[in-house]
Amino acid sequence: MKVVKANGVHLHYADEGIRNGYPIVFSNSLGTDFRIWDRVIELMPKTFRFIRYDKRGHGLSSCPDGPYSVSELAADCAALLEQLEVDQCVFVGLSIGGLTAQELALRQPDLIKAAVLSNTGARIRDAKFWQSRIDSVRSGRLSEISDSVFERWFSARFREERPEELEGWRAMLTRTTVEGYAGCCEAIMTADYSGAIGTLDMPVQLIGGSEDGATPPDLVQWTASLVRNAEVRIINGAGHLPCIDSAEEYVDCITNFLKNSGIPADA
Repeated sequence: MKVVKANGVHLHYADEGIRNGYPIVFSNSLGTDFRIWDRVIELMPKTFRFIRYDKRGHGLSSCPDGPYSVSELAADCAALLEQLEVDQCVFVGLSIGGLTAQELALRQPDLIKAAVLSNTGARIRDAKFWQSRIDSVRSGRLSEISDSVFERWFSARFREERPEELEGWRAMLTRTTVEGYAGCCEAIMTADYSGAIGTLDMPVQLIGGSEDGATPPDLVQWTASLVRNAEVRIINGAGHLPCIDSAEEYVDCITNFLKNSGIPADA
């Protein structure tokens, strides 16, 4: 187990692949831990260095009292990368991880060579939605909303054909701390990069899923319209977590983007 203290929180992370390979950093979604990237890393070219971590309040990382902000989440990640001596990377952020990617790319553009903004937006839903989610979680348990969450996370086909695996992901979601989940909901609720994302000066890819009920394709397309020369890929049949339900297509999207961005697999 690898844990470091970064920006005042203990972050659980994995550092895999080739030590001198080009670093790819993965930042995961609300209610998940870094295991959502397992299949992606299995399928990616083996010449990269893969860094993934549990954000504050999730997985095996510590859970400070909320509310959180995306600025804090980005500072946590930046502090982790500094300790790992990473001065430039490709950043793959999914959902709230995509908000973290936007914050880091705006705050420390020299750190981000290229960004993959996956199943995310410059702004995700409105304050009313997130306050309702926070109230529901704080008054009950994550298990009580897991079915509705899974309808957004996974395609109907995945839910039907892989019920045993689905129960594993349910366990991951429901074991997330209420404070960590609610704190990250508050971070999403206050995040809005629609006025700033257009200043990004780096290769950017937007990825969406045709069956994503959390950050639907029109949100992904709208966000892409704000970014100069952004590449957009919508994976047919994928939900909010294409790294799980459409891993092969997802890896194809990322590896082709890396090639187009001048970051070959043998970098």
